[in-house]
Amino acid sequence: MKVTEAEEKRYALLLAARDSDYVKKVYGGYFDVFVEAFGEEGERWDLYRVVEGEFPDMNELHKYDGFVVSGSPYDAYGNDYWILELCFLLQTLDDMEKKVLGICFGHQVLCRALGGKVGKAYTGWDVGLRRVRLVNDLPPCSFIGDLGERPLSLSIIECHQDEVWEVPSGAQVIAFSDKTGVEMFTIGDHILGIQGHPEYTKDILYNLVDRLLNNNCIEKDFAENAKLGLEIAGPDRKCWEKICRNFLKGRS
Repeated sequence: MKVTEAEEKRYALLLAARDSDYVKKVYGGYFDVFVEAFGEEGERWDLYRVVEGEFPDMNELHKYDGFVVSGSPYDAYGNDYWILELCFLLQTLDDMEKKVLGICFGHQVLCRALGGKVGKAYTGWDVGLRRVRLVNDLPPCSFIGDLGERPLSLSIIECHQDEVWEVPSGAQVIAFSDKTGVEMFTIGDHILGIQGHPEYTKDILYNLVDRLLNNNCIEKDFAENAKLGLEIAGPDRKCWEKICRNFLKGRS
């Protein structure tokens, strides 16, 4: 059955990073990585390279069913013009109660835009596989509720040196880890922040670790330990993809 334009779900990726040569070569770019992870047949996905100052028309925002804010090598607490413009856009989307999913930098910049606090992680870099625990008194989250028996914890790929210090007023922390106090937060049923990378594959992280090492951002032993952890185990990607899809589509 042909999907008409009126029925077609429409989403936008707000890309806050430039494509690496590796991701372009293997996956076609980060846009394709996100659509593969979160998109479904019959949907329209648009790309806005916000890191390059490319933003959706404010008069077109009502046409979208949801937005995803990607990770980034930039600091979410920075005052680059595009970051300030992104904060204003996120405030507008919150006022409209549009679905917004923030990933890593996106999680942090969402927090900042809506009144929370972000900064350098007190415990330094977190790179590799991390087990994230859902809080015991989890509020009713329809996007988590249909995973069958609710998991107590899930493994996810992490790659960040910044973190959320304080969530915005009205937000609820729904997951934490032994490294990071705010791994996930929600506001109502329209805002979801995830510190880890549900969209990452192992090989994307392997390549990223090599680049961080070559740029002297991390030490050799640290890089080798991050890779070793992924050789032993893997992230719960299917569960994370389902959580993100359920959230964006408003499924219970």
